[in-house]
Amino acid sequence: MHSVTLKRTIAAGIFLSMAVLLLSACAKKITLNTSSKVPAARGFIKVKKDKNSNYAIDVKVNNLAEAERLQAGKKVYVIWLVSNNEYPKNVGLINSSTKQFSKKLTADFHTVSSAKPDKVFITAEEDGTVQFPGDFVVMSTEGI
Repeated sequence: MHSVTLKRTIAAGIFLSMAVLLLSACAKKITLNTSSKVPAARGFIKVKKDKNSNYAIDVKVNNLAEAERLQAGKKVYVIWLVSNNEYPKNVGLINSSTKQFSKKLTADFHTVSSAKPDKVFITAEEDGTVQFPGDFVVMSTEGI
């Protein structure tokens, strides 16, 4: 009788460990909050920790108007990553040209970070090489 209880306890522990492992391997999908500056825009990000302990970050947006149509001087959308309460880092841009931005106003972006992202947001900027984000935030996450 004692060995049956022990076997059930071990089986339950193995099952619980497998469930935790499987859940941690899944990508976390987070909806991007829109702003009043581009209210029709929709998007989400997926964050997944890879086998090297890096974080794969995929961004998908749609109905995001071309940056040139927003405000004079805006030319590109820049994706910013905040990790470990540090300053936002420019991790790339979504061009509203036909190369990366389709006629349906959809775009995908992929990057990898060694630090777990705490927040991701997108701004419209005059130049894609800016080091600090402007105040024209079009989409963002609250927390990841």
